[in-house]
Amino acid sequence: MSRRTGPALTASPVLVGAVTVLVTIVAVFLSYNATSGLPFVPTYDLKANLPNAQQLVKGFEVRIGGARVGLISKIDPRRRADGTTYAQITMKLDKSIEPLPAGSKLRVRPRSALGLKYVELAPGAEGGQTLPAGTTIGTQDVRPTVELDEVFNMFSGKARVGQRNSLDGYGGGLAGRGQDLNTAIEAFVPLLTDLDPVMRNLSSPDTKLGRFFKALADASSEVAPVAEDQASLFVNLDASFTALAGIARPFLQETITESPITEQVGIEQFPQQHAFLVNQTALFRELRPGIATLPHSAPILADAFEAGTKVLPKTKQMNRDLADVFDSLAEFSDDMLARDGIDMLTRLSASLRPTLKFLVPAQTTCNYATLWFRNAASLLSDGDKNGTWQRFMVVAAPTLRSSNVFGPNNEGFPSSGLANGPQVENHTHVNPYPNTAAPGQTKECEAGNERYARGQTVAGNVPGSQGTRTSGQSGPSVAEAGP
Repeated sequence: MSRRTGPALTASPVLVGAVTVLVTIVAVFLSYNATSGLPFVPTYDLKANLPNAQQLVKGFEVRIGGARVGLISKIDPRRRADGTTYAQITMKLDKSIEPLPAGSKLRVRPRSALGLKYVELAPGAEGGQTLPAGTTIGTQDVRPTVELDEVFNMFSGKARVGQRNSLDGYGGGLAGRGQDLNTAIEAFVPLLTDLDPVMRNLSSPDTKLGRFFKALADASSEVAPVAEDQASLFVNLDASFTALAGIARPFLQETITESPITEQVGIEQFPQQHAFLVNQTALFRELRPGIATLPHSAPILADAFEAGTKVLPKTKQMNRDLADVFDSLAEFSDDMLARDGIDMLTRLSASLRPTLKFLVPAQTTCNYATLWFRNAASLLSDGDKNGTWQRFMVVAAPTLRSSNVFGPNNEGFPSSGLANGPQVENHTHVNPYPNTAAPGQTKECEAGNERYARGQTVAGNVPGSQGTRTSGQSGPSVAEAGP
C-alpha cells in the first residue's frame, strides 16, 4: 500500500516568488543599514570631538592596529561658548574591545588617495581608568594629521618653479660625475656606521629631542612677525654681495690672502709700539692746556685761515723760488762739513740742557726776561726835564742827620761786615742767588719780590714763599720785579 504525498513547495510559483522577494527585501535592508551596524547587535558607543570632520562620512571605519573594530554612525557640528566650532562623531565599536583605557588617542587617517578616510584608535596604558560607553574623547586626545591635499598645496607655482630650477641645477652639477658619486657613497659607509650610535642617542627618550622641535617651533613663531624684515635683509644682502662680486677677484681675494700675514705682523709689531703709544698719550696730555684755549683761539685761527686763502694763491712764485732754496739746502746737508757742524751743534745743545733747565723757568714761570727788557727800556727812556733816570738819578744809602753816617758797616761806604744795626734801618738785605723756580729751588719768583724786613739782617733767601706772580702776568695784584 503506497503513501500519498502532497505537492512540493517549489511546485508553487507564488510561494517561490514570495520567498525570493522577502530575501531580497532583507538583503536590501541589511545593505542599507550596514553603515549603521547590523540590527539587534550590541555595540560599545563612544564619542569624540574633532577640530573638524576632515572629510569624514557616516559609515567610515574605526580601526585599532589596522583591524576594523567599528564604524562612524553619526557626525554632528558643535559650537563652543567663544563662537568657535568643532565636529563631534559617534562611533559604534565592537563589544569585544570594551572598555578602552583612559588616555586613548585617535586621529583621522587617509584610507586611499581617492579621499576615503578612517579613524585610528590608539588605546592608552592598561591598568588605570577606563572609558565607559557614551564617554566623549576631547580634542586634546586627537592627534594632528597632515592631509594629502595639504601636502600637494605646498607645491605652489613658485615652489614648482624653484624645484624645476633646483633639478636643472642638480642635473648640470651631477652630470658626468658618476664615478665621484660612487666614491662619495663608498665614503658614506663609515659615516653611516658612526651615525648609528648617534641616532640611537637622539631617539632615546632621555635626549628629549621633541623639546628641541617644540623650541624650534617657538623660535619660528617669534621670527614670523619679522619675516618681511628678514626678507628685505636678504634682498639688501643680495645687492651688497652683487656689488662685492665685481671686486671679488683680485681685490677681495688678495685681501683674504694677505690678512693672515698682516695679522701676524700686527701680533709681532704691536707690542713694540707700546712705547710710542705711551709717548703719544703723554703728548696729548700735554696738549690739553692748548686745546682748552681753542674756544678762544679758534675764531682767531679761522680768521688767519681765511686770510691765508687769499694770500697763499699769491705765493706760487715764492714756492717755485723756494724749490731752488731747498735744493741748495739738500746739497748743503750732504756736505760733510755741514754734518760735522750739525753734530757739534747737537753736542752744544746737549751741553746747554742743564743751563736751560735753570734759565727756562725764570721766563716761563717768572717772566724775568720780559721784565728786564721792559725795565732797561724804561731806564733809558723815562725821566723828567733834567734827562732820563740813567743820566742823573743817584741811589744812595740813607744816613743820620747828625753824623752823616747811618750806622756801622753802612752800605753807603766800605764796610768790614754786614750792617746789623743798631738803628732799625741799618740792616743789610742781600740775596745774590734768589729762587727763580729752577730745578732744586723752591717754586717761587723771589727776585724782585722780596719785602724789606725792618730791623732784620737778611743774607740769602727771604723767609717764606714770595709766590710765582710778577709784573705783566695775568691774575690778582702782584709785586713788580725791579730792574
